[in-house]
Amino acid sequence: MKHLHTAFFRVFCLLLPGRLMAQPLQVDSAQAASLEGHTNDIHAVAFSPDGTMLASGADDRTVRLWDVAQQRQVAVLKNHTHWVRAVAFSPDGKVLASGSRDGTVRLWDVAQQKQVAVLKGDVDYVTSLAFSSDGRTLATGSWDRTVHLWDAAQQRQGATLNGHTGYVTSVAFSPDGKTLASGSRDGTVRLWDVAQRKEVAALVGHATWVMSVAFSPDGKTLASSSDDRTVRLWDAAKRKEIATLEGHTDYVRAIAFSPDGKTLASGSLDKVIRLWDVAQQKLVAILKGHTGWVTSVAFSPDGKTLASASWDRTIRLWNVSPSLSLRP
Repeated sequence: MKHLHTAFFRVFCLLLPGRLMAQPLQVDSAQAASLEGHTNDIHAVAFSPDGTMLASGADDRTVRLWDVAQQRQVAVLKNHTHWVRAVAFSPDGKVLASGSRDGTVRLWDVAQQKQVAVLKGDVDYVTSLAFSSDGRTLATGSWDRTVHLWDAAQQRQGATLNGHTGYVTSVAFSPDGKTLASGSRDGTVRLWDVAQRKEVAALVGHATWVMSVAFSPDGKTLASSSDDRTVRLWDAAKRKEIATLEGHTDYVRAIAFSPDGKTLASGSLDKVIRLWDVAQQKLVAILKGHTGWVTSVAFSPDGKTLASASWDRTIRLWNVSPSLSLRP
């Protein structure tokens, strides 16, 4: 179930006038555990709010639960009839949502490890999902080019948000739950007023498909990644681009902020994960070890562990504390 790898760090320092600068760390399997069990490409990982559990979804049509401390699989949830592309825990950690190409969102009781509801309305292939911070609303993105808002408690479909002209690849709520961001293969990031159920902005800058969106913990910055091989940072209030992060050599499929908002992780089809200093807008580390596309990344709630999912059918748990402490 697990293989522990020896870590080594190569840090090259340049002495610049008045300060010591570190070149990006090259990290190979940085004290990483490799979790194995899925029998096909993995598309999604998410930590539980207390950090004790990790959920994953894959093309083997299963959702799996993992004990983070013991680095072992504890459950296989099997009711989906097609690829599982998204997973998310409710804020209280009691419910896990999973979205699939079978057109359903399934809700699972985490403690009982059993399905408690199937959400299926006017929905196509579900590519992404996210809970609001109060847990009352579940947003889903779909191949039908729409964003759907669901009443999580009543387990019923609510509003449908129309505007994208390509299928929706990613959704993310702002920390206060008032704004929803969505990314699409139409190349835009759209911002929605959740209460008013209407679009308030379309952020244009990426040259092609937007594959992932994420708000910083303070809600001030929005990040997006794209098949144009870049990560972009946006001022969420002014709705303007503030930085373009370049370095990946293939499509960037996943992004996640650390809990303190200082670091952004990005995963790519180039098989590596890059860690970026958000304030300095600079690369601080490159994590190598996956042998297939990296499709999902997630920080643990304490910020010490980064989980990554890959088409090599493994999940890696990276000890990122050392690299984050060596910030320039």
